[in-house]
Amino acid sequence: MKRKEEEAPENVERWMLTYLDMITLLMAFFCILFAFSQVDAVKFKQVAQSMSLSFGTGGGMGQNMITNYSGTGIIPNVSSNSLISLRENNQFKSIIKLIRDYAASQGIKNVKAKITDRGLVLNLPETVLFESGKADLSPKSREVLDHMADILFKLNTVIRVEGHTDSIPIHNAKYASNWQLSTDRATNVIMYWISKYPDQSANLSAAGYGEHHAIALNNTEAGRAQNRRVEIIVLRQAEAKKERNR
Repeated sequence: MKRKEEEAPENVERWMLTYLDMITLLMAFFCILFAFSQVDAVKFKQVAQSMSLSFGTGGGMGQNMITNYSGTGIIPNVSSNSLISLRENNQFKSIIKLIRDYAASQGIKNVKAKITDRGLVLNLPETVLFESGKADLSPKSREVLDHMADILFKLNTVIRVEGHTDSIPIHNAKYASNWQLSTDRATNVIMYWISKYPDQSANLSAAGYGEHHAIALNNTEAGRAQNRRVEIIVLRQAEAKKERNR
């Protein structure tokens, strides 16, 4: 009787094939991640220079600090619109500081400022520019508007002046409605600027809204005082382009 041949011993190292396949896949995966993490040097330098300008370094020490870079890392794509918005916001912050410092030095109270999607909004109470129920500029207002013009016109963008009132109806010899009063106030600010800075006329516009864009309740004197205001809006580039194309 023929003896049965012995079975071949089991290969105990077969698990290494699976292990090596896994290691190869992991290496490929990390190579792909590494490739994605490489900084495009040209784009990074452009972003860095734009940020330096936005923060007002003007190529000085701050610019050297941000552009002297090394190594790799993952950075998000930065659109040109985002860089423009960043630069505008920093310009607006500088303007706010200048105007607040001026207002404080002149004892002018309740001048407010905020940065919005439209641009920089400067809120001037009625008493800064006008007497109650009137649209003629007060003597002091001309000095205020001259100082603001020196700051704002350097941006070379569209500036929109908007007049607002409280909800108490006006009836005097000149105005039959708050809408007329608010429109004349905004227009008189623009016309004063045009008379002194005619080259800015294409960048200026005016509108009156009467009591319809209230920012406070009209059931108290304090609230009505907040609503009687002139807003000067320094438009962002994108908004200015829309305004010019109308």
